[in-house]
Amino acid sequence: MITGNSSGVDGVKPKVALIAGPTASGKSDLAVRLALAEMAAGRKAVVINADSAQVYADLGVLSARPSAEEMRGVPHRLFGAWDAAQACSAADWAAAAKAEIAKAAAHGALAVLVGGTGLYIRTLLDGIAPVPEIEPAVREAVRALPVAEAYAALQKEDPARAAVLGPADSARIARALEVVRSTGRPLSAWQAEKVGGISGEIDLTAVVLMPDRDWLYERCDRRFALMWQAGAMAEVEALLARGLDPALPVMRAIGVPEIAAFLRGDLNEEEAIAAGQQATRNYAKRQYTWLRHQVPGHWPRLQQQDYAENHIIEIIFHK
Repeated sequence: MITGNSSGVDGVKPKVALIAGPTASGKSDLAVRLALAEMAAGRKAVVINADSAQVYADLGVLSARPSAEEMRGVPHRLFGAWDAAQACSAADWAAAAKAEIAKAAAHGALAVLVGGTGLYIRTLLDGIAPVPEIEPAVREAVRALPVAEAYAALQKEDPARAAVLGPADSARIARALEVVRSTGRPLSAWQAEKVGGISGEIDLTAVVLMPDRDWLYERCDRRFALMWQAGAMAEVEALLARGLDPALPVMRAIGVPEIAAFLRGDLNEEEAIAAGQQATRNYAKRQYTWLRHQVPGHWPRLQQQDYAENHIIEIIFHK
């Protein structure tokens, strides 16, 4: 869970605003409106991406990355900053975000973080577990195990971690098993030693957008259908033409597997759109769950009607 701020030691902390929320909830629009309000008051502001799909240059359409028109002249950072062939881990993004926050502070600008990738936000604010590099032989052996065998092994070698994971959660099971086998310590022990978080070094004001689910799901469906018409297929075709590793994050981003299935002839257009819409709704549901349980209770949760109007900027960010 994100712990929030601790008290500072000296000096003035950089001001940072965080707008978190599920996909399609209107985060980007609110971030731009906040930045424009700062600029109208004679101050500076920069919007910094905290969305794991929008970091990739190759996913402009499918990630709903803001267009130049939608940015409205506000500086945006870490949008499209990674090539598809380079996986952007939470630690990679957090290091880049720290640098951008420092640059903003040096220029007297408000850094406005915007996104819904919980792992990114948590890593930046709370830090990351200092797990050593996994021995290649251990990793290879663990990743070769069928998920049922890996889960059974984890139940014996790290029962506490196995108890909180589903038996089909292959990625997290493999990660936990390779950590305990390579380091001799369970993942929970490493996670208790998180380092590098900046929550105590910044003056953070955060809000969580939690719109009505029916409203949000309708937006998700409509947006994916519009993406289909606005170049999403061409983006996936370009990715497939590069012959990238299917395990790369960009190849597993929402919409990419569904459109790839259409291009292979496994799904027709109607089926592919429906699958992409369902994947988007499922992602939004997971984000709701994370935001409900993993962010501090004192962060305001806003319904759509609350943040649709500009007055919320004065109430929350300029109090």
